[in-house]
Amino acid sequence: MKKAILSLLILFFFFFASAQVKTGIEVLRDQGFEPLRGKRVGLITNPTGVDSQLRSTIDILNEAPEVRLVALYGPEHGVRGEYPAGELIDNKPDPATGIPMFSLYGSTRKPTPEMLRGIDVLVYDIQDIGSRSYTFISTLGLAMEAAAENGIELMVLDRPNPLGGLKMEGPLVEPGFISFVSQFPIPYVHGLTVGELALFLNNEGLLANGVQCKLSVIAMEGWDRSLTFEETGLHWVPSSPHIPHAHSANFYPVSGILGELYVINIGVGYTLPFQTFAIDWISDAEELTRQLNLLEIPGVIFRPTHYRAYYTDMQGKMLHGVQVHLTDLPQAPLSLIQFYFLQELHKLYPDRNVFQMCQESRLPMLDKVTDTDKVRLAFEKRFLVEDILPIWNQDIPAFRQKAEPYFLY
Repeated sequence: MKKAILSLLILFFFFFASAQVKTGIEVLRDQGFEPLRGKRVGLITNPTGVDSQLRSTIDILNEAPEVRLVALYGPEHGVRGEYPAGELIDNKPDPATGIPMFSLYGSTRKPTPEMLRGIDVLVYDIQDIGSRSYTFISTLGLAMEAAAENGIELMVLDRPNPLGGLKMEGPLVEPGFISFVSQFPIPYVHGLTVGELALFLNNEGLLANGVQCKLSVIAMEGWDRSLTFEETGLHWVPSSPHIPHAHSANFYPVSGILGELYVINIGVGYTLPFQTFAIDWISDAEELTRQLNLLEIPGVIFRPTHYRAYYTDMQGKMLHGVQVHLTDLPQAPLSLIQFYFLQELHKLYPDRNVFQMCQESRLPMLDKVTDTDKVRLAFEKRFLVEDILPIWNQDIPAFRQKAEPYFLY
């Protein structure tokens, strides 16, 4: 009996280990590129735009029959991914193909009429990570606006949300906090694929001035909302320098908001980006770890950590704190973990207020990423997570109901 059960488990493992999701570019290829035949194409992409064999969408479309790839557009980090976070990018020909390449993360973040001259359809193929402050979806929205204003089509080649399609967390963006890291009123963890997000923005009138573009989405095959990226059978290509692995997307919402203060190291500058909370003045990492684990946060375990940062403004400093381990991704309240850390840190070091320790300019940036200043102001009164829970969770039920008609999977 035990052998039979073991055999079934092995078969189950190999079946799901070999399960393969087809992304939009592969589905489009299976269609013989019919929607693009005879059209002049502009492609918005970066190194994550690849098929299951890691072949670039640039090359695939450039060689597709009766498809004319005439322009490339790069978001933050560039078409080829060679630029670090925040670095502005110039327009220049793509060195590999010679195709004109335009930056959407320089002085211009929205394609101009000149950039779009001679384009029949804009194609978007970039892997998102499921958190609103990651700027690629802001680029998508601005491209949709430009397509609508210039009377051209926009096609999204869909890709998985690496966090799955069930998890939604955080408040919606409030008026006055719209920015490139919070472009649209969606939760911090939004639970949508880029194709679903495009449909939602377009049909709900959330683009500038309520414009709508002629939009099509090439849906994936084989993906469902319960799948994380590791379960798709696809290879992960680093979506930016600090998202080197598929699991990095899981940790980005864990610490990304708090990281905006530049007071606490979150593993950026070390080997564990977004997986740690560490500071040079923490004197008892073991006690901090113990207090955090006593909270019994679902799906999370903490352990003490000590390391020197290799770069960032904390380079060379010996830092002490905790590493976050996710044991149950669906259950873990990802974006609240950083506030639980601040809560327990304040209990041990009540004379250290990280909001007062940061440069004044960092508070507005934190509020923009959070999408409101209400969270910070409510939390700072007592440094208790319970004080921000109503703000953090109140928008999710209504948003989920509003978004469901746009679910493709």
